[in-house]
Amino acid sequence: MKGALQLCMFAALAACSGLPEKKHFDEKDFGEIEALMMRDFHPRGSAKMDRIAPDALQKACNLADNAPSPEAAKALEAQQFSTIKFPSGNLMGDWKNGQKIAQSGRGLQWNDKPGAAGGGGCYNCHQLSPQEASYGTLGPSLLGFGKQRGTSLEMQRYAYGRVYNAKAYNACSQMPRLGYSGTLTEQQIKDVVAYLLDPASPVNR
Repeated sequence: MKGALQLCMFAALAACSGLPEKKHFDEKDFGEIEALMMRDFHPRGSAKMDRIAPDALQKACNLADNAPSPEAAKALEAQQFSTIKFPSGNLMGDWKNGQKIAQSGRGLQWNDKPGAAGGGGCYNCHQLSPQEASYGTLGPSLLGFGKQRGTSLEMQRYAYGRVYNAKAYNACSQMPRLGYSGTLTEQQIKDVVAYLLDPASPVNR
């Protein structure tokens, strides 16, 4: 979420900042855009200024137009994978709670109370349940995800890792790092994993 938001803001600010039109932005361009954002945005509630500054991964993706070399991507993904904190044992929680989390886009907004439970906003980008009338198409359809892949511990770890930090599997993925950013808790991610994998979940019916 943070990376995608930064990229969108960079593009919008670049269009309005008087920077010369060019196909590729360089480090100097992004520095100027970041300086404008730091000047014009202000912290409010839970929305702090650290959301504006891109981390090393986002900088690398920005400078490579989201297409780093295979070698660079592999190194970035390995670093991101090291951030994933996998719980031991079964990683499937309650799919009914997972459904609520997938439907909710709340979390880390300036007017949210500190410690308030966040949502995954999964339907902004993915199709999951056939009963949902509206969903985004930025990400692939996840309809039948568990039905096609099973519920092995290996698959649970894969689904958990993807939700926790998608950039560990695709360095410049636009999917938010829901666990890494603290948007979702360990238990919430387990519940989303259950929503994806449990045979009783609408995703797999």
